[in-house]
Amino acid sequence: MFHRLRLALPILMLFAAALPARAFETAATAAWVYDMTTKTVLMDKNADQSVPPASMSKLMTINMLFEALRDGRVTMDTPFAVSDRAVEMTRAGGSTMMLQHDDRPTVQDLIHGMIVNSGNDACVVVAEGLGGPRGNTEEAFAEAMTERGRAIGLTASTFKNASGWPAEGHRMSMRDLGILGKRLIEEFPEYYQIFGETEYSYKGRSPDNRFNRNPLLKLGIGADGLKTGHTAEAGYGLVGSAKQGNRRIIFAITGLPSDTARAEEAERIVSWAFRQFAEKTVAKTGVRVAEAEVFMGTTDSVGLVPAADVSLLVPALVQESMTAEVVYKGPLIAPVTAGTPVAELIIHVPDLPDHKIPLVAEADVPEAGFMRRVTTAASALYTRYMGEAPAS
Repeated sequence: MFHRLRLALPILMLFAAALPARAFETAATAAWVYDMTTKTVLMDKNADQSVPPASMSKLMTINMLFEALRDGRVTMDTPFAVSDRAVEMTRAGGSTMMLQHDDRPTVQDLIHGMIVNSGNDACVVVAEGLGGPRGNTEEAFAEAMTERGRAIGLTASTFKNASGWPAEGHRMSMRDLGILGKRLIEEFPEYYQIFGETEYSYKGRSPDNRFNRNPLLKLGIGADGLKTGHTAEAGYGLVGSAKQGNRRIIFAITGLPSDTARAEEAERIVSWAFRQFAEKTVAKTGVRVAEAEVFMGTTDSVGLVPAADVSLLVPALVQESMTAEVVYKGPLIAPVTAGTPVAELIIHVPDLPDHKIPLVAEADVPEAGFMRRVTTAASALYTRYMGEAPAS
């Protein structure tokens, strides 16, 4: 059977003056905020709803190109051809790096064009250059994007093109965008710094489109990526990341009514995520949290300890106390080996997901000798049927 031990132990004393933050109300229609350092979801508002991602979906095209670099299929100096379709995107009225037919932009040029200029033409060039299972077309590349997205955990994403240009069925969720941004940070640190560049111009072109649209990059708040997006249907959105001290957050928002509203909301989210939470060590390696019953062992109980230090984000505003409990299936049956996971510490934080921390046996508990096993078994049977063990 499962045992639940409510805790009022020293580990919770850390929370005495650090209780839950009031929920943050965002103006975004959908949002996902994640603390990468402690792996904590700080906000989830319609985060799994599939919506038009606009240019934020360029992050998947960028991911596909980064993977091609990592696999050795291209290098930073590999040139790509510019098709009629790519040139048409230059003239269509959206973001562009102003490519022309006779240009042969390199991978390095195209990465900057997609990230800094948000070039739709650059995305088409990459799509046709890398292609997909059905040939070197943007449609084939979009199919490959969708397939690869599923493989890396983007469960609510379907791609119809490489740029985020409005198209029926082109959808992503804010959680997927956040997961994708997290992947770009963790998997491709050698390229990630490009997201923080504020200006780029291919061959001196695009004087009005050379500036990075990310409104957070120049605010001195640790922001260093990732991608804005806007269409009439989607509204204004942003996948952003910022690092302050040892903590890094990533967030995805959409549905804001203007670029000004997007900038203000993004800054509010960054401020809230860093100022309303503090990272605390709540349990130490090897320090006993609770005890579990042991059946047929040389002792009747064993200490439960975390196998590693446990750090959590602790909300800073006082509202209501946190609680914790230890859950295990028991009693444990001897022999019990030290270091074996046998229980779980669950810390309940209002307005945040529960934190579940594995606990291991503190020490070995050998199986008892024959006579002790007989006595223990008899006592257990007596208790089961008579309600109380006989006096020993």
